[in-house]
Amino acid sequence: MVFNWGQTLPSAKVSVTCRDHKNRVSLYKVFPTNEKGYFYGQLDGFKMDQHILDHPLHACVVRLLSSSDSNCSNISNINYGIDGAPLRYENKRLFGKKYEAVVYSAGPLAFRPSHCY
Repeated sequence: MVFNWGQTLPSAKVSVTCRDHKNRVSLYKVFPTNEKGYFYGQLDGFKMDQHILDHPLHACVVRLLSSSDSNCSNISNINYGIDGAPLRYENKRLFGKKYEAVVYSAGPLAFRPSHCY
């Protein structure tokens, strides 16, 4: 979830960056948050060449990119919004006719106003 100092922030942008076991970027995607400040991003194209080292829990981080609120658009490092929030396994899976998806989460992340009183 993405906040603007206490309130959820719709239409913010976050990135997901994954690196392989040689520290090379193997996936980079940008996702917008929904009206409740959440984002759902499929990591289509993510490959696990080394199944232990290239696992999403070790290889991927989420970062804040931009805010939809011009009064609260400075990126904070709360829960590693600048450095990269690690993914957490939520013990949830989605099942479709031809797939099984594992659900991960990160955050909550927060923007801050440019002037704090």
